[in-house]
Formats: sequence, structure tokens, C-alpha cells
Amino acid sequence: MNIAKMMQQAKKMQDNMKQMQAELANIEATGEAGGGLVKAVVTGHHQVRSIDIDPSLFTDDDKSLLEDLVAAAVNAGMQKIEETTKAKQKDMMSGMSLPPGFSL
Repeated sequence: MNIAKMMQQAKKMQDNMKQMQAELANIEATGEAGGGLVKAVVTGHHQVRSIDIDPSLFTDDDKSLLEDLVAAAVNAGMQKIEETTKAKQKDMMSGMSLPPGFSL
């Protein structure tokens, strides 16, 4: 592979990464815990946009359970965003031929 072709591919990869980052800014995923009693909406930039807690969980006895469910819902949302990001990266790289030993 000649250097000019490698430079073209690097430029294309950079453009694709910018496009993917722009797309991720518009993606949201909802993680749920406790059978949907707690929901967390997470953005493509791994920020929690909102938390929705079913009113039935607002008792003093369930404070520990509620904390666990919020953490589980946030983690589920983050996992969905991570999976979406990896899939987009894989799609972006599928058309590029990288030199041997070079991977992302």
C-alpha cells in the first residue's frame, strides 16, 4: 500500500469518526431495572439525561433497594450506549483496508 493511499484512508477515517461522533450526540438509550420501576436515559456521550422512578418505590423501607435499582438502570443504559458505539465503529471501519497489524 502506498503512502498516498494510506493518507487518503486516514483522512476518510477521520471524517467518518467526526460523523460518528455527531450521530452519537443524537442517540439515547434507556436502561431499566426492577422490571421497569426505575429507568435511566443515557446519551451517546455517556451522560445521564433523566431518571424515572415509579412512585411505589418511595418508602423509607426501600431506600437501599431504590439506590440499587437506580445504579442498575444507569449501568444498563451505559451498556446499551457502549454497544451502539461499538457497532457504529465496526460499520465505519468495515470498508477500510488497514495495514497488517493495525487495528482499532
